[in-house]
Amino acid sequence: MSDVTFRLAHLGEDAAIKAFINEHFDMRLPLVNRPEFYHYYYAGRGGVPQFAVAEQDGRYLSAAGYVLANTSANPDVWVSVWVAVKGHNGVGLELMNALPGLTHARVLACNNIRAATCAMYRFLGWKAERMSHYYRLADLPAYSLASPGPKTILPVMGARVLKRVASAADLIPLGMPKTNHTPRKDMWYMMRRYFHFPHFHYDVWAAMNYGRADAYVVTRLVTAQDTGRAAVLRLVDYIGPDELLPQLGRAIDNILQESGAEYIDCYNAGISEEIWRAAGFVEREPGDGVVIPNYLTPPLLENTEYYYFTNEPEHFVIFRADGDQDRPNLPPDA
Repeated sequence: MSDVTFRLAHLGEDAAIKAFINEHFDMRLPLVNRPEFYHYYYAGRGGVPQFAVAEQDGRYLSAAGYVLANTSANPDVWVSVWVAVKGHNGVGLELMNALPGLTHARVLACNNIRAATCAMYRFLGWKAERMSHYYRLADLPAYSLASPGPKTILPVMGARVLKRVASAADLIPLGMPKTNHTPRKDMWYMMRRYFHFPHFHYDVWAAMNYGRADAYVVTRLVTAQDTGRAAVLRLVDYIGPDELLPQLGRAIDNILQESGAEYIDCYNAGISEEIWRAAGFVEREPGDGVVIPNYLTPPLLENTEYYYFTNEPEHFVIFRADGDQDRPNLPPDA
């Protein structure tokens, strides 16, 4: 028996990789089996599938799909689907450890891992933690989705305004803000993720400064028709310096009020609670009695916890829409 080989997938391996995942994963994944999702997440540039595989004697033992944050020669990468043959989880972990070198990635991360697997990633020397959940309530007499307990609405400040970016073409001249956050997102990513994503509509808001963007805030509105109860606004991404976020507190609150939503919420790790509080957001913590529902179509009136890992925690920032998250819950086959 030969040694295990770790390599990137080749052009034309799509069908074999899909068949392997469907055989060895514990459910049929929409990401792999719905053509629009597979093409969006895994059909890489030039048609080469964005997967790495562990192979022995011509047989796959593990496969890992990944999503790019930028188009540089050393991209930052989010791991997506990860599968190993039963009894070969160790090989699967070796493949994960090899992935930064195979992809030439500076930063490797994954959004929405299982809490029980955090110890496994820590074994590799990586950071694996719970994502914080922040929210801001609209000032309403009652709430049909949220159960906030004693109503807390923090004061907001800041004279900076947010301007809606109407199209991907309008985004280009605004440029990318200066930030030390990783994964580093580029213009290709912004246009593709927020203007060309299947099924969902996003609103991209720019904090302008002499024709350039100092920061972007990305939101997604879930309408009252969608939930059957009330609208909810999701803050799914922020690209910009931490210190600017509090200066956008009033502008974000204005978006919340104009949307008619019951609350705005945000899953994030990497930006401090102090910054979020200064921007008007309260942190929901496990066991505090507050319920800010995450699943909304239909509503599931309970909290959801998300976990993540990264191999490079310095300057690392993660949001709800990163990686393969913030997508509609669709059946596995179109």
